[in-house]
Amino acid sequence: MMNRVNEESLINNYNEALKNNTSFRRLIKTIDAKPEIAMKYTSSLEDTVKELDNCKNCPGLIYCQNRLEGHVYYPAVNKEQIVFSYIPCTYTKEQKKMEEEKTTRDKDIFNANFKEIDITDKKRVKVIKWLKSFCDKYNKSGSFKGLYLHGNFGCGKTYLISALFNELSKKRISTEIVYYPELLRDIKSDFDTYGDRIEYLENVDLLLIDDIGAEKVTEWSRDEILGTILQKRMNNYKTTFFTSNLNMEELERHLRINNYSDDEIKARRIIERIKQLTEDMELISENRRK
Repeated sequence: MMNRVNEESLINNYNEALKNNTSFRRLIKTIDAKPEIAMKYTSSLEDTVKELDNCKNCPGLIYCQNRLEGHVYYPAVNKEQIVFSYIPCTYTKEQKKMEEEKTTRDKDIFNANFKEIDITDKKRVKVIKWLKSFCDKYNKSGSFKGLYLHGNFGCGKTYLISALFNELSKKRISTEIVYYPELLRDIKSDFDTYGDRIEYLENVDLLLIDDIGAEKVTEWSRDEILGTILQKRMNNYKTTFFTSNLNMEELERHLRINNYSDDEIKARRIIERIKQLTEDMELISENRRK
């Protein structure tokens, strides 16, 4: 049994935390803990409050200050006690979702082939014919325009171009598909490989920049990464493909960080490079990811 001195100490510490910490009071209200139970866990509850405060202004996982990266030490009332466990934060949940989506996407890309393409949808016929014609005519020694394929979410843009790439890779043509938002994250997290990574993307025979327009635009991502890759591929006569949910005009607006004239020029410069590298085609079809 708890002696009187210890009990008074627990009560005093608990009341002090309630009095001086708004976040502590909010947590107690959220988990609906009775005072006689909560006062036994004041120190641990204060740890939770500290971790929740860390999360408020956290810009990303690499900046996490909590004991277990990407998680919060969080309480739950269980009868006459409080049980603590580590629950994932928003960034961890987002990362897990992206990893799951990437696994599905990578599997689809790896298995994509012309034989499995659905040709019953008339809205896809024009794109399919273009891709098959490209497949028949393409060779490394010539200068071939790629495709800027834009349209609604889930209509099969990436799958169709992946089928083309898989077909041409059988002829020892080097191909690469990069999910553009992920490429930027990877370069930021491992900057030591920046030079080699960019050089490879500049010179691979066929490159698909997948889902351009889904990224957060910065001057670095637009001018130093995308602009550099596109300029070198233009100079080296390398064929480049793009998929996007945005048409060219929408992408240009997306690439503008502000309304200053020099920024508009930089966004326009990217669009002009894309236009020189590709033919523009729209695909509006049913969402095949439902």
